[in-house]
Amino acid sequence: MMKRSEIPLYGIAVAATLAEMPIATLRLYEAKGVLQPSRSGGGTRRYSDDDLTRLARASALRAQGVNMAGIKIILELEDEIARLKGRR
Repeated sequence: MMKRSEIPLYGIAVAATLAEMPIATLRLYEAKGVLQPSRSGGGTRRYSDDDLTRLARASALRAQGVNMAGIKIILELEDEIARLKGRR
């Protein structure tokens, strides 16, 4: 069963507004493999609350000077740690 925070609710424009980022940044994060939003049947990107949390973390890392490759690795390691701890 999907947790509430995993449900893809937001289109890209709403997600960009909530994340306080340009739409192009969301697309860049997706292209670099940092974020994988869900897709509707018609192919529209749909973002969940978990995706917005991931965007905020990526943004914080970017502000600290971490490059895209580093952000991807850090987020993957954090995901793995959470999975191993049984949180995901």
